[in-house]
Amino acid sequence: MTDAPIGIFDSGVGGLTVARAVLDQLPNEQLVYVGDTAHVPYGPRPIAQVRRFALEVLDHLVEQDVKMLVIACNSASAACLRDARERYSVPVVEVVLPAVRRAAAATRNGRVGVIGTKATITSGAYQDMFAAAPGVTVTGVACPEFVSFVERGVTSGRQLLGLAQAYLEPLQRAEVDTLVLGCTHYPLLTGVIGLVMGDGVTLVSSADETAKDVYRALTRHDLLRSDDAGPPRHQFLATGDPEPFARLGRRFLGPEASVVTSLTLPAAASLEVAG
Repeated sequence: MTDAPIGIFDSGVGGLTVARAVLDQLPNEQLVYVGDTAHVPYGPRPIAQVRRFALEVLDHLVEQDVKMLVIACNSASAACLRDARERYSVPVVEVVLPAVRRAAAATRNGRVGVIGTKATITSGAYQDMFAAAPGVTVTGVACPEFVSFVERGVTSGRQLLGLAQAYLEPLQRAEVDTLVLGCTHYPLLTGVIGLVMGDGVTLVSSADETAKDVYRALTRHDLLRSDDAGPPRHQFLATGDPEPFARLGRRFLGPEASVVTSLTLPAAASLEVAG
């Protein structure tokens, strides 16, 4: 199993921020990445539907004999994390807890903001995790259109700036000093988010912290790939059109994501009709 790949799953290209962090910290590991671009964005969808789509993709990754699952999607983590850990025998790492842990350590005034999709914010997943951190007050704000901008490759511009100012105004009023980017798409917008929030606010991305959890889990389960196993080979799959995914993958991850294969999950298609 040590030579088996790590399976990473997200609703679209956002999880490439996690994939990049994993490759930076574990350059010898092999990845299989699935972006469920046929159903992106997950955020506006009912939690039950997100859960069904996510488990369908995770089932596929387990069938490919991955040695670990990384749910690089906050909406999916909120919808199916407990199910995934009971359903699969391989270790499962997600993105919510690592970000909460980092934000709780970073805040100076105890006021933490969380931005995410509608599904993530309404699920209360972050609020539940922060409940174990004494003295921390959490303000959550849904920023649903951010994902659409990133999926189109738009990370700057006057329209995006105006949208960010409107979304983030409640967090400015709450005087948060730490802001959790509660969607793996959002680190690709750190420029505009940082501009609006100002230098006094610490932005917390779960990508690096999640990669650290991946490292710890692989070590704990004795699953680290051997240094003499040969050059790693990665696989990138998209349930929608692979061409735009490949274009954005090259921009956000690099040449590793140049080749993207189309993945058809018939059960997922039937679930969408049923949902």
